[in-house]
Amino acid sequence: MKRALPIFAVLAVLLAAIALANPFFLEPVGFLAFVKRAAPLVILAAGQYFVIVSGEFDLSVGSLVTVEVVVAARLIDGNEDATWPVLALVVVIGLLVGLVNGAVTTLLRVPSFITTLGMMLILSGAVFLWTGGAPRGALSQAFRVFGRDTLWSVLILAAVGVAAVLLMRADFGRTLIATGDNERAAALSGVRVTRVRILAFAISGLAAAVAGILLGGFAGVSAQVGQGLEFSAITAVVLGGVVLGGGRGSVVAAMAGALTLEALFTLLNLYGISGALEFTVQGVIIIAAVAAGAVRLPFSLTPRKSKGDAHAAS
Repeated sequence: MKRALPIFAVLAVLLAAIALANPFFLEPVGFLAFVKRAAPLVILAAGQYFVIVSGEFDLSVGSLVTVEVVVAARLIDGNEDATWPVLALVVVIGLLVGLVNGAVTTLLRVPSFITTLGMMLILSGAVFLWTGGAPRGALSQAFRVFGRDTLWSVLILAAVGVAAVLLMRADFGRTLIATGDNERAAALSGVRVTRVRILAFAISGLAAAVAGILLGGFAGVSAQVGQGLEFSAITAVVLGGVVLGGGRGSVVAAMAGALTLEALFTLLNLYGISGALEFTVQGVIIIAAVAAGAVRLPFSLTPRKSKGDAHAAS
C-alpha cells in the first residue's frame, strides 16, 4: 500500500489546483460531475490492471468500447423494450472478446501485444464496415441513464472498485501477481497460469463493456467514442505505479492513476491548454515510468553486503 501513496499525493495536489481555478469544483455537484466523467477511464484502468499485473497487455479495449456503443445503438434504435437484452448482449460481447484474447495469448502463445493489437484492428475494421463511418440507430433513455445520471455512474464505479479490491485480496489475486512476477515459479507451485491469464483478459473485456455502457450514455453514439482509450488506460495503470512487466502494483493505485490523469486533463483544460497535448502527456508518462523502473531494477537486484561480508572483505 505504501507504493500507492505517491499517486494519492499527486491526485490531492491536482484536485487542490482544480479547486483554486474553479471554486465550483469544491461543491458536491461539481466534484461528483468530475467523478462521473472519470468513471469510464477508471473502470478501464481497473480491467487493464488485471492484465498488466499478470505480465500481459490489452490494446483492444478502446475499439471494444466503440463496438459496444455502436452495436447497442443499432440494435436498440430507440426501442426502450430492447434495452435490457442489449445490455446483456454488450456484457457477453465484452467477455467473449476478452476470452478470445486470453486464449490466443496463452494457448497459441501469441504475444499479447500482437494478439490485442490484431483484435483492435479487427474490431475497428468491423465497426467501419458495418457503419460506413457513420453509426446508425439510437440508444434508449433507459440505456443512457447509466452514463448520464451522476448517481448511477458513481454507484457503478464504486461497485467495480469494491469488486476489483475483493478479487485481488482473494486467492485469484495472489495467483495473478505470482504469475506476473515469475510465470515458471508460479506454475511449479501449482498455479494454473493459463487459466489465470485468460480470466484476467476476460475481466478486462468485461470492464470495457461496462465502460462502453457509461460512455454511450455520457457521450452518445460515435464511431470514435473509444478512440485512444487503450493508451489512456495503460497510462493510468503505469501512473499508479504498476510495473509493466507484471507482478507488482495495486489495483487501487491503478484506479487512482486514472483519476489523476483525468484531473490533469481537467486542469489543462481550465487553463486553456490544447487538448491535443493529451497524447503527448500520456507518452511522456509511459516513457518516464518505464525508465524509472529500469533505473530502480538494477539496484533492487544488487545484493546487500552483510556486516560479516564487510569484515571478511577487509
